[in-house]
Amino acid sequence: MNTQIAESFENAAGNHRDPGARGRTEHPSPPALRAARIARRSRANGEEPALRASLRRRVSVVSLGALVCLLFSVSCASGPKRIPPGTAQPDKFLFEQGTAALNDRKFLTARDYFRELVDSYPQSQYRADAKLGIGDSYLGDGTTEARILAISEFREFLTFFPTHPRADYAQFKLAMAHYYQMQNPQRDQTETKEAIQELQAFIERYPNSGLMPEVRTRMREAKDRLAESDYQVAVFYYRNRWYPGAVERLKSLLARDPEYTYRDAAYYHLGEALVKLDRAAEALPYYERLVNEFQNSEYLAEAQKRIAELKSRS
Repeated sequence: MNTQIAESFENAAGNHRDPGARGRTEHPSPPALRAARIARRSRANGEEPALRASLRRRVSVVSLGALVCLLFSVSCASGPKRIPPGTAQPDKFLFEQGTAALNDRKFLTARDYFRELVDSYPQSQYRADAKLGIGDSYLGDGTTEARILAISEFREFLTFFPTHPRADYAQFKLAMAHYYQMQNPQRDQTETKEAIQELQAFIERYPNSGLMPEVRTRMREAKDRLAESDYQVAVFYYRNRWYPGAVERLKSLLARDPEYTYRDAAYYHLGEALVKLDRAAEALPYYERLVNEFQNSEYLAEAQKRIAELKSRS
């Protein structure tokens, strides 16, 4: 056993080679030489058991120290500090600390302050705003799981504080929690539909809110995402020569969202699909809408040609 240990040290000290180095003499590293010498001396003096025990003690001390440092760093990184003794308004202290952490994007710390306020001071004047702060901290985390939790927080706020001055803010953030989860047009549009529903609820409940301009912007973006999903399906049908499917999908899109930002493309492909089906008279108005509503459309020249062609037939 002793011989095997000594040989392993000596092999590490004398036989270490860089696999990528050819034709180059390698010398044992100083740490490996020291380890080999210690092993030989210990073997000669019968001290190997004591050496191994000493090494184990050193490893244990180092591991314990590392664990203590890790626990200390974690405790410092999360959780609010204790309320200073003698604080006249501890709820205000928690709210201010939570707000400061939220502004610094320390979302976990902010959430801990706000949570302690909500749980410990049910009569506090800051409780409702702290509830909003918890929702905002989840939104700040940016993960799908956190956004789901944010939705729950904002819904609870609207349930318990329906007439609060910041209820419009809660409704807006509830909608945005869905908005941030919207998928690309090619993917499932469930969250897009949820965002539209919550934004519409905002428009109906808070018509005089200062947030209305941003709400309308987000609504347009969400509706465009949903319409783009339908448009891409229609174009797929068109390219695969299933013109009835393309016509049905595009007509449905324009009926549901007549303000679709990119409806010039919808007009053009709808007109083209109708022409392919020998329904030229029905196609003409869509080309004319394109020309009248979109002076800079990429489809403008083609639409003008189609209009001239269809009118020459009649």
